[in-house]
Amino acid sequence: MKKEVTISEAQELVDNWIKTVGVRYFTELTNTAILMEEVGELARIMARKYGEQSFKESDKEVNMADEMADILWVLICLANQTGVDLTDALQKNFEKKNIRDMDRHKNNNKLQ
Repeated sequence: MKKEVTISEAQELVDNWIKTVGVRYFTELTNTAILMEEVGELARIMARKYGEQSFKESDKEVNMADEMADILWVLICLANQTGVDLTDALQKNFEKKNIRDMDRHKNNNKLQ
């Protein structure tokens, strides 16, 4: 049975891995570029699976969950490097969205 990991625990696990196995963090700029690369890899899968593009032979072994995990990993690295507590940031983001978007989506005729 898998143990669920909180966001805080994930930040600690990534930090410990970087400091032991990974030697050190890449620079923030390098990690930002890696994040964009990983998002592009997910976009490629999405375009082929849900969009009009067809899979190439080299795309057939791709794993969407793994690509999403790669994105999360690099985002956590960036949070750790820049001192962002992702749990706190996500909670504040929910508060912001609940205030700003309380009726916005309900009143959007495009979503009806």
